[in-house]
Amino acid sequence: MSEATALYDLPGPGTRRRHTLYGVLSALVLLALAVWILYLLVDTAQFTRTKWMPFAYKGIQELLLRGLGNTLAAFAAAAVLSLALGGLLATGRLSEHRAVRRPATAVVEFFRAMPVLVMIFFIFVALKVQPLPALVAGLTLYNGSVLAEVFRSGVNGVERGQREAAFALGMRKTQVMSYVLVPQAVRAMLPAIISQLVVALKDTSLGYLITYEEFLHAGKLIASNLDYDLPFIPVVMVISPIYIGMCMLLSWFAGWVARREQRSPRTEAAVAAPAEPGTLLP
Repeated sequence: MSEATALYDLPGPGTRRRHTLYGVLSALVLLALAVWILYLLVDTAQFTRTKWMPFAYKGIQELLLRGLGNTLAAFAAAAVLSLALGGLLATGRLSEHRAVRRPATAVVEFFRAMPVLVMIFFIFVALKVQPLPALVAGLTLYNGSVLAEVFRSGVNGVERGQREAAFALGMRKTQVMSYVLVPQAVRAMLPAIISQLVVALKDTSLGYLITYEEFLHAGKLIASNLDYDLPFIPVVMVISPIYIGMCMLLSWFAGWVARREQRSPRTEAAVAAPAEPGTLLP
């Protein structure tokens, strides 16, 4: 049972009744919206056998699985390279040398301002790169520059006393970053990192614009098939839960990493030994 605090008092009987009423009304509104959407789908014949027939064929299933595999391959490559590029640019931005800090800042600000679709098209058309490398390069440049700011703000967000205490112990700057600042900053940065990786996962769908056969491209081929009465809505109803499931899996993985980090011996508080009687001085 929650307790009252200086910022929040326990609700009284009238407030609890209002909260219950608001919850019931919200649930009824959401239920009515779901029923209305279902009625529209039935009214427009979206559940007919003809529209759902393509998913029963082995060729269509292999097409979707191949597209899903291509999406995961592009995301895995873009995620790893984005984290590496973000760490490199963040290191440059945190440097005390102006000759290193200013170029790193210019690179980060430029690629953060550029639309990711423009970068993908430029790499694919102007540089004549294959679809997969072009997609991965565009996602890496954009998400890496965003992650660089996440890393930099996370390191700067650590309490200043931690840095000063480490330097007072005689540690070098590299040791301070590796053993003091970065381990504390990672726990604070983890939600933002996972959110940016989710953005990278969703942006892999831009690959269909440069003829990369990813998951959305496979769905587009099925949805534009006239033999099955253009099953656009069924394709959306199949593809959307898979995208949502992959994003939820990333969020679960982030929570698992956070819980594992909290149980790590490096982050657990050391238990002090009980005081024992010592030898009395004369």
